[in-house]
Amino acid sequence: MPQATADLFASPCLQFKGSMVPLTTLELLYFDPEKFSQTLQEKIQQAPNLFKNLPLVLSLDKFADDINNLNLLQIRELCAAQELQLVGIRATEPAQIAAAQAAGLAVLQPSRGRQEAPEDDSQSSLQKASEPQTANPQSGAEATEEVEDPPPGNGVAANRVIRTPIRSGQQVYAPGGDLIIMAPVSAGAEILADGNIHVYGPLRGRALAGVRGNTEAMVFCQSLEAELVSIAGQYKISEDLLGNHWKKPSLLKLEDDRLVIREL
Repeated sequence: MPQATADLFASPCLQFKGSMVPLTTLELLYFDPEKFSQTLQEKIQQAPNLFKNLPLVLSLDKFADDINNLNLLQIRELCAAQELQLVGIRATEPAQIAAAQAAGLAVLQPSRGRQEAPEDDSQSSLQKASEPQTANPQSGAEATEEVEDPPPGNGVAANRVIRTPIRSGQQVYAPGGDLIIMAPVSAGAEILADGNIHVYGPLRGRALAGVRGNTEAMVFCQSLEAELVSIAGQYKISEDLLGNHWKKPSLLKLEDDRLVIREL
Protein backbone atom coordinates (compact mmCIF):
# COMPACT_ATOMS: atom_id res chain seq x y z
CA MET A 1 0.00 0.00 0.00
CA PRO A 2 1.45 3.42 -0.93
CA GLN A 3 2.52 5.52 2.05
CA ALA A 4 0.08 8.32 1.14
CA THR A 5 -2.82 5.85 1.16
CA ALA A 6 -1.64 4.34 4.45
CA ASP A 7 -1.48 7.79 6.01
CA LEU A 8 -4.97 8.55 4.78
CA PHE A 9 -6.45 5.40 6.31
CA ALA A 10 -4.64 6.09 9.57
CA SER A 11 -6.55 9.38 9.97
CA PRO A 12 -10.27 9.71 10.93
CA CYS A 13 -12.59 8.88 8.05
CA LEU A 14 -14.88 11.88 8.62
CA GLN A 15 -15.11 15.26 10.26
CA PHE A 16 -17.84 17.76 11.09
CA LYS A 17 -17.57 21.28 9.68
CA GLY A 18 -19.88 24.19 10.30
CA SER A 19 -21.44 25.92 7.30
CA MET A 20 -24.37 28.16 6.52
CA VAL A 21 -26.36 26.74 3.60
CA PRO A 22 -29.52 28.67 2.72
CA LEU A 23 -32.58 26.42 2.42
CA THR A 24 -35.99 26.85 0.86
CA THR A 25 -38.87 27.06 3.32
CA LEU A 26 -42.30 25.62 2.58
CA GLU A 27 -44.75 27.52 4.79
CA LEU A 28 -47.85 25.50 5.70
CA LEU A 29 -51.07 27.10 7.00
CA TYR A 30 -53.22 23.97 6.79
CA PHE A 31 -52.90 20.60 5.10
CA ASP A 32 -55.13 19.16 2.42
CA PRO A 33 -53.30 16.46 0.42
CA GLU A 34 -55.01 17.21 -2.89
CA LYS A 35 -54.55 20.99 -2.66
CA PHE A 36 -51.00 20.55 -1.40
CA SER A 37 -49.99 18.39 -4.36
CA GLN A 38 -51.75 20.66 -6.87
CA THR A 39 -50.11 23.82 -5.50
CA LEU A 40 -46.68 22.19 -5.60
CA GLN A 41 -47.17 21.28 -9.25
CA GLU A 42 -48.27 24.81 -10.14
CA LYS A 43 -45.23 26.35 -8.42
CA ILE A 44 -42.79 23.93 -10.03
CA GLN A 45 -44.20 24.56 -13.50
CA GLN A 46 -43.21 28.22 -13.13
CA ALA A 47 -39.50 27.33 -12.90
CA PRO A 48 -38.85 23.57 -13.26
CA ASN A 49 -35.06 23.80 -13.20
CA LEU A 50 -35.14 25.90 -10.05
CA PHE A 51 -37.12 23.40 -8.00
CA LYS A 52 -35.65 20.10 -9.22
CA ASN A 53 -34.21 18.13 -6.25
CA LEU A 54 -34.56 21.20 -4.05
CA PRO A 55 -34.09 20.57 -0.30
CA LEU A 56 -37.01 21.92 1.73
CA VAL A 57 -37.72 22.88 5.32
CA LEU A 58 -41.37 22.75 6.33
CA SER A 59 -42.41 25.78 8.38
CA LEU A 60 -45.15 25.23 10.96
CA ASP A 61 -44.88 28.76 12.38
CA LYS A 62 -48.40 29.59 11.19
CA PHE A 63 -49.92 26.12 11.06
CA ALA A 64 -53.47 26.45 12.41
CA ASP A 65 -54.71 22.84 12.49
CA ASP A 66 -54.15 20.13 15.08
CA ILE A 67 -50.61 18.80 14.68
CA ASN A 68 -51.92 15.32 15.50
CA ASN A 69 -53.82 15.38 12.21
CA LEU A 70 -50.72 16.25 10.20
CA ASN A 71 -49.04 13.33 8.43
CA LEU A 72 -45.45 14.43 7.89
CA LEU A 73 -44.54 11.20 6.12
CA GLN A 74 -47.31 11.86 3.61
CA ILE A 75 -46.06 15.39 3.07
CA ARG A 76 -42.55 14.09 2.47
CA GLU A 77 -43.90 11.57 -0.06
CA LEU A 78 -45.91 14.25 -1.88
CA CYS A 79 -42.80 16.43 -2.07
CA ALA A 80 -40.69 13.52 -3.31
CA ALA A 81 -43.24 12.85 -6.05
CA GLN A 82 -42.46 16.34 -7.35
CA GLU A 83 -38.68 15.80 -6.97
CA LEU A 84 -38.50 17.98 -3.85
CA GLN A 85 -36.62 16.71 -0.81
CA LEU A 86 -38.15 17.47 2.61
CA VAL A 87 -35.26 17.44 5.08
CA GLY A 88 -36.70 19.04 8.21
CA ILE A 89 -39.29 21.25 9.85
CA ARG A 90 -39.17 24.64 11.53
CA ALA A 91 -41.13 24.56 14.78
CA THR A 92 -41.08 25.26 18.52
CA GLU A 93 -44.16 23.45 19.86
CA PRO A 94 -43.32 20.16 21.64
CA ALA A 95 -46.00 18.27 19.69
CA GLN A 96 -44.60 19.51 16.39
CA ILE A 97 -41.04 18.61 17.37
CA ALA A 98 -42.13 15.15 18.47
CA ALA A 99 -43.95 14.60 15.18
CA ALA A 100 -40.86 15.64 13.22
CA GLN A 101 -38.62 13.31 15.18
CA ALA A 102 -41.04 10.43 14.65
CA ALA A 103 -40.89 11.10 10.90
CA GLY A 104 -37.09 11.21 10.91
CA LEU A 105 -36.91 14.91 10.05
CA ALA A 106 -34.51 17.51 11.39
CA VAL A 107 -35.88 20.31 13.60
CA LEU A 108 -34.84 23.92 13.01
CA GLN A 109 -35.69 27.01 15.04
CA PRO A 110 -38.02 29.61 13.48
CA SER A 111 -36.34 32.46 11.62
CA ARG A 112 -35.93 35.66 13.63
CA GLY A 113 -36.94 37.72 10.63
CA ARG A 114 -40.13 35.75 10.14
CA GLN A 115 -41.07 36.04 13.78
CA GLU A 116 -40.77 39.81 13.55
CA ALA A 117 -42.56 40.12 10.22
CA PRO A 118 -46.25 41.14 10.15
CA GLU A 119 -48.66 38.22 10.26
CA ASP A 120 -50.53 37.56 7.02
CA ASP A 121 -52.70 34.48 7.44
CA SER A 122 -54.29 34.95 4.02
CA GLN A 123 -51.13 33.98 2.13
CA SER A 124 -49.73 30.51 1.74
CA SER A 125 -46.65 30.40 -0.46
CA LEU A 126 -43.61 28.38 -1.27
CA GLN A 127 -41.02 30.49 0.57
CA LYS A 128 -37.93 30.91 -1.54
CA ALA A 129 -35.20 31.73 0.82
CA SER A 130 -32.26 30.68 -0.57
CA GLU A 131 -33.24 28.69 -2.87
CA PRO A 132 -30.56 28.28 -3.07
CA GLN A 133 -29.61 24.80 -3.08
CA THR A 134 -26.29 23.79 -1.67
CA ALA A 135 -23.34 25.42 -3.35
CA ASN A 136 -22.49 24.23 -6.83
CA PRO A 137 -19.45 21.95 -6.48
CA GLN A 138 -18.00 23.59 -9.58
CA SER A 139 -18.44 27.07 -8.15
CA GLY A 140 -15.43 29.28 -8.74
CA ALA A 141 -16.61 32.08 -6.48
CA GLU A 142 -13.51 31.85 -4.34
CA ALA A 143 -11.33 32.54 -7.36
CA THR A 144 -13.31 35.57 -8.53
CA GLU A 145 -14.29 37.42 -5.40
CA GLU A 146 -12.32 40.29 -3.96
CA VAL A 147 -13.22 41.29 -0.42
CA GLU A 148 -12.35 44.91 0.19
CA ASP A 149 -12.61 45.06 3.96
CA PRO A 150 -11.76 42.44 6.60
CA PRO A 151 -14.24 41.86 9.43
CA PRO A 152 -13.91 44.74 11.90
CA GLY A 153 -12.66 44.08 15.39
CA ASN A 154 -15.97 45.03 17.00
CA GLY A 155 -17.59 41.84 15.73
CA VAL A 156 -19.80 43.59 13.14
CA ALA A 157 -19.91 41.59 9.91
CA ALA A 158 -18.20 43.27 6.96
CA ASN A 159 -19.85 43.67 3.59
CA ARG A 160 -18.38 41.79 0.65
CA VAL A 161 -17.19 43.75 -2.35
CA ILE A 162 -16.46 41.86 -5.57
CA ARG A 163 -14.94 43.55 -8.60
CA THR A 164 -14.89 40.68 -11.10
CA PRO A 165 -17.83 39.24 -13.09
CA ILE A 166 -19.83 36.38 -11.57
CA ARG A 167 -19.95 33.66 -14.19
CA SER A 168 -22.60 31.02 -14.85
CA GLY A 169 -22.46 28.20 -12.29
CA GLN A 170 -20.81 30.33 -9.61
CA GLN A 171 -22.38 31.04 -6.23
CA VAL A 172 -21.31 33.92 -3.96
CA TYR A 173 -22.68 34.47 -0.46
CA ALA A 174 -22.25 37.42 1.90
CA PRO A 175 -23.01 36.15 5.43
CA GLY A 176 -24.07 38.77 7.92
CA GLY A 177 -23.85 41.78 5.60
CA ASP A 178 -24.38 43.27 2.14
CA LEU A 179 -23.03 41.92 -1.13
CA ILE A 180 -21.69 44.56 -3.52
CA ILE A 181 -20.72 43.46 -7.03
CA MET A 182 -18.95 45.95 -9.28
CA ALA A 183 -19.43 43.83 -12.41
CA PRO A 184 -22.07 41.86 -14.32
CA VAL A 185 -23.78 38.76 -12.94
CA SER A 186 -24.23 36.17 -15.69
CA ALA A 187 -27.25 33.96 -16.29
CA GLY A 188 -26.88 30.76 -14.30
CA ALA A 189 -24.97 32.48 -11.48
CA GLU A 190 -26.34 32.82 -7.96
CA ILE A 191 -25.64 35.60 -5.48
CA LEU A 192 -26.86 35.62 -1.87
CA ALA A 193 -26.63 37.95 1.10
CA ASP A 194 -28.01 38.21 4.60
CA GLY A 195 -28.38 41.93 3.92
CA ASN A 196 -28.77 43.96 0.72
CA ILE A 197 -27.46 43.13 -2.74
CA HIS A 198 -25.96 45.81 -5.02
CA VAL A 199 -25.06 44.96 -8.62
CA TYR A 200 -23.34 47.74 -10.57
CA GLY A 201 -23.98 46.07 -13.91
CA PRO A 202 -26.54 43.74 -15.49
CA LEU A 203 -28.15 41.26 -13.09
CA ARG A 204 -28.91 38.18 -15.19
CA GLY A 205 -28.62 35.35 -12.68
CA ARG A 206 -30.42 34.69 -9.40
CA ALA A 207 -30.23 37.18 -6.53
CA LEU A 208 -31.39 36.29 -3.00
CA ALA A 209 -31.22 39.00 -0.34
CA GLY A 210 -32.20 38.66 3.30
CA VAL A 211 -31.72 34.91 3.13
CA ARG A 212 -31.86 34.58 6.93
CA GLY A 213 -35.20 36.35 7.15
CA ASN A 214 -34.24 40.04 6.96
CA THR A 215 -37.42 41.60 5.56
CA GLU A 216 -35.73 45.03 5.32
CA ALA A 217 -33.20 43.79 2.76
CA MET A 218 -33.27 45.19 -0.78
CA VAL A 219 -31.79 44.42 -4.20
CA PHE A 220 -30.32 47.21 -6.35
CA CYS A 221 -29.11 46.72 -9.93
CA GLN A 222 -28.21 48.83 -12.95
CA SER A 223 -30.05 46.53 -15.34
CA LEU A 224 -32.77 44.11 -14.19
CA GLU A 225 -32.48 40.95 -16.32
CA ALA A 226 -32.64 38.37 -13.52
CA GLU A 227 -33.80 34.79 -13.64
CA LEU A 228 -35.06 35.13 -10.08
CA VAL A 229 -35.01 37.71 -7.30
CA SER A 230 -35.88 36.80 -3.71
CA ILE A 231 -36.05 38.82 -0.50
CA ALA A 232 -36.62 37.01 2.81
CA GLY A 233 -38.44 34.19 1.06
CA GLN A 234 -40.68 36.23 -1.25
CA TYR A 235 -39.61 35.86 -4.86
CA LYS A 236 -40.31 36.67 -8.49
CA ILE A 237 -39.06 34.71 -11.49
CA SER A 238 -38.10 36.22 -14.84
CA GLU A 239 -41.64 35.99 -16.22
CA ASP A 240 -42.84 38.14 -13.29
CA LEU A 241 -40.01 40.64 -13.74
CA LEU A 242 -40.68 41.36 -17.42
CA GLY A 243 -42.34 44.73 -17.77
CA ASN A 244 -41.60 48.41 -17.41
CA HIS A 245 -38.51 47.83 -15.27
CA TRP A 246 -36.89 45.14 -17.42
CA LYS A 247 -33.32 46.02 -18.43
CA LYS A 248 -33.54 49.26 -16.44
CA PRO A 249 -31.96 50.42 -13.16
CA SER A 250 -34.21 48.96 -10.49
CA LEU A 251 -34.78 48.57 -6.77
CA LEU A 252 -36.60 45.54 -5.36
CA LYS A 253 -37.92 45.44 -1.81
CA LEU A 254 -40.74 44.10 0.35
CA GLU A 255 -43.88 46.13 0.95
CA ASP A 256 -46.65 44.53 3.03
CA ASP A 257 -44.86 41.19 2.66
CA ARG A 258 -44.95 41.49 -1.17
CA LEU A 259 -41.95 41.84 -3.45
CA VAL A 260 -42.24 45.06 -5.46
CA ILE A 261 -40.05 46.74 -8.07
CA ARG A 262 -39.25 50.44 -8.10
CA GLU A 263 -37.29 52.53 -10.60
CA LEU A 264 -33.92 53.86 -9.49
